[in-house]
Amino acid sequence: MSQAIHILSRQASSLSEEAYSRIRSMIITLELVPGSLISESDLMAKLGFGRTPIREALRSLATEKLVEVYPRRGMFVSSVDVQNLSALSEIRAVLEIKAAELAAERSTPADHLITKALITEINGIKGGLDMARLIGLDQRIHHHIYQCTHNEFLAAALDNYYAHALRIWFLALDRVAGLAAAIIEHRALLEAISDSDSKAAGKAMREHVEGFEASIRKSL
Repeated sequence: MSQAIHILSRQASSLSEEAYSRIRSMIITLELVPGSLISESDLMAKLGFGRTPIREALRSLATEKLVEVYPRRGMFVSSVDVQNLSALSEIRAVLEIKAAELAAERSTPADHLITKALITEINGIKGGLDMARLIGLDQRIHHHIYQCTHNEFLAAALDNYYAHALRIWFLALDRVAGLAAAIIEHRALLEAISDSDSKAAGKAMREHVEGFEASIRKSL
């Protein structure tokens, strides 16, 4: 991979939120090994934060099930269990489809400008694109759709489920074929949202979520 992969997160407005964003990215990209013991002192030294922001960040990550807390044993990076793939796909198939439908119904003129820009970016995909760039584009597409629902509770829930799905994707990354094609799939989805066609948007999202699960299962 020719460049580091940036993981989208909520905008940081405090040291604890910045620490949260950095540690979350390390967990999703598997830089922090699944199942490994978390050392607060190591994170403090690596990230340059004090103990309080690190602890607050880890508490937030525990509520998202990215960190597991065991009394008297410590904090551990949550394991990546491919058995969770079906459970994730079940909930994403419901919420992502609803999000796509709402995005088609509720997108503002400003939202539509971003949607069209993303379609243009997809149209410009050529062979040999960097994996980091493709994953970055996938994140921006999903994050944009969530924002287009104009429902902060739904967007927050989907960001969390997407993070868990992305961890499984990283686990299989070296074996997943046709990554560019999977990103190009989003064009039909974005076009449906741009056309305010909620039925077509929901159908395209269902196919995408089901296709993601199938491709990952084939690779593991």
